[in-house]
Amino acid sequence: MSFYVQFLGTGSALPTARQHPTSQYIFCQNRHFLMDCGEATQIQLRIRKVKIQKLDAIFISHLHGDHYFGLVGLLSSMHLLGRKKPIAIYGPELLQKIVRLQLEIAGARLAYDLIFQHIADDFEGVVYEDNVIKVSTFKLKHKIPTHGFVFREKEKERSLLVEKFKTSGLSIQQIPDLKRGKDVVDEKGERHSFKKYTRKPKPSSSYAFCSDTAYSKNTIKWIKGVDVLYHEATFTKKDKERSVQTKHSTATEAATVAKEAEVGRLYFGHLSARYDNANQHLLEARAIFPESFEAVEGDVVKL
Repeated sequence: MSFYVQFLGTGSALPTARQHPTSQYIFCQNRHFLMDCGEATQIQLRIRKVKIQKLDAIFISHLHGDHYFGLVGLLSSMHLLGRKKPIAIYGPELLQKIVRLQLEIAGARLAYDLIFQHIADDFEGVVYEDNVIKVSTFKLKHKIPTHGFVFREKEKERSLLVEKFKTSGLSIQQIPDLKRGKDVVDEKGERHSFKKYTRKPKPSSSYAFCSDTAYSKNTIKWIKGVDVLYHEATFTKKDKERSVQTKHSTATEAATVAKEAEVGRLYFGHLSARYDNANQHLLEARAIFPESFEAVEGDVVKL
């Protein structure tokens, strides 16, 4: 699998025996990302056999504890395991102060660098980009400044038809151009179409993360057409009043966002500890958006 998401924690503020606070592992073409880092995230990573030393970047949506209380412990464990490679941490500006203070009070000195990339409260746009993936962030609607994130694969190179290429008389130095969709010319001056020696690449995929937030039209604009959406659904319709007070979403609202944004699949999580299961959430969501599923800890979603 070249692009997948694994749910590590799918609960809300109060951990339960069934659910841990929010965290997700995102893998895309040998890029390793962590989305939020609630309490006990490093335990979940170990249980799921994710190699924490491979993490390239950590994204923190906001500064409610259930989304970052596991961060300092994870960073400390990386040090104890011998990490030397720097790690980038994307999140609110105050996050750096919180992490540095905790490490300082504990007398901890990490053997690797923390590279904090501050996301201003009102910022929307690209925060990470390389030749494989682009990560954008956008404002959500919560009690404190909160950001959602969308991970989009860039267009992939075409695949080389090896047997046809072997008889073409072309140079191996011309392979990169062919895979990028460019015609090439041989030593005799004859033009060769890239379509003859390559096939179309697999479609690029996209994933959006939205937690915590009330229903927001702004979200729809940013996540339009993504293959998979994770959206919080803290409450069911009977607790709508509570959702308004706390600026969270109901399952119906999460499904409405999925429908209006024309996404492929919806996975909902961040369920309040008051619910013993997600049965009612599932009924309410599928009444609006049939391709709705509960985000279950440990499950891997292939894009």
